[in-house]
Amino acid sequence: MPLAPPFLFVTGHDFRSRRKASVHFLAEEIARRGKTRVFSFGFSLLSLIKRDPRRSLWRDANRVETVSGVECYLWRTALHPFNLRRSALTPLEARWFELYARSTPPVLDGWARDSRTIILESGIPLILAERLATANPDASLIYLGSDDVRTIGCARYITDELARTAARYRGAALASLQLLPSIPAGIPAYRVPHAIDSTAVDDVGPSPYDPGLHAVSVGSMLFDARFFEIASTLFPEVSFHLIGSGALGRKLARSNIAVYDEMPYGKTLPFIKHASFGVAPYAGERVVPYLADTSMKLMQYGFFRVPAVCPRVTVGGHAGRFGYEPDDARSIAEAIRGALACPPFTPEPVLTWPAAVDRLLDVA
Repeated sequence: MPLAPPFLFVTGHDFRSRRKASVHFLAEEIARRGKTRVFSFGFSLLSLIKRDPRRSLWRDANRVETVSGVECYLWRTALHPFNLRRSALTPLEARWFELYARSTPPVLDGWARDSRTIILESGIPLILAERLATANPDASLIYLGSDDVRTIGCARYITDELARTAARYRGAALASLQLLPSIPAGIPAYRVPHAIDSTAVDDVGPSPYDPGLHAVSVGSMLFDARFFEIASTLFPEVSFHLIGSGALGRKLARSNIAVYDEMPYGKTLPFIKHASFGVAPYAGERVVPYLADTSMKLMQYGFFRVPAVCPRVTVGGHAGRFGYEPDDARSIAEAIRGALACPPFTPEPVLTWPAAVDRLLDVA
């Protein structure tokens, strides 16, 4: 039987934030199918230090707001738990996560009791599986997996909780089949790949660039500033445009590097469509093969038939991608030359978000 409303997303993102991840598009589309709520947490004073993309919503936290038909709640606390990265502190770390999970506001339990489908995104939301399943044993609990919690720096407590609560989940919706090894055997897994908002890309408008060669990078995930230090020196004739690259990007002061603050998703599309090539500058020591399937920026470059330069591990056999070894000037130069000389290519077909939601709701 397909998943049914009311729907509750529990996530480290906020539906109202300017930076868009797959969960935003899923929630927006699923809201057309029935009542939808998004509970966002893991947000505190620490988030301001880490320049969390939700920081602009600081004053909107701890109250319900409805935006585009989606009820939103951002839970803000003085501090929130995180990976202490010291094995000797693991027991203390686990206790911190336990107390945090027990102290969620009443709105979460109320929303859980009113939901028929509860979707937990990979990462810190997994610590709430037991609480949510207890609040509403009849709800279908779905794990939305875009990352392997073992490789994105999650605390051991989170990975342990996923294994401990596996029987609580009805299914795991995975953005890539390469994530299967990260899913406990007790959770049935099915593939729900990322999609493209076809309405937003129909007419993205004119080029924002002056004449010449232009490369674009969007986002700050695993951002490797060293790539642009090398590439901008090797290719002074190329202008590099870094959108929402965070503190590392802002430190790159070069005549052929333009740095932009985060901008709404729709405004990034002209930069992507009209670029000579796109860059996915993932930091080498933390790059994992499943990013070949789950990287939103790489998917968007391909959709617009823009060649992409990315670490070799994220090429994954996809057309129009040119791989390099991080911090290796020779391979970076080869990849950029390949992208600039790339003939027209046909990317793999991608789903629309309505089609992705159809898959998400059809666990069987």
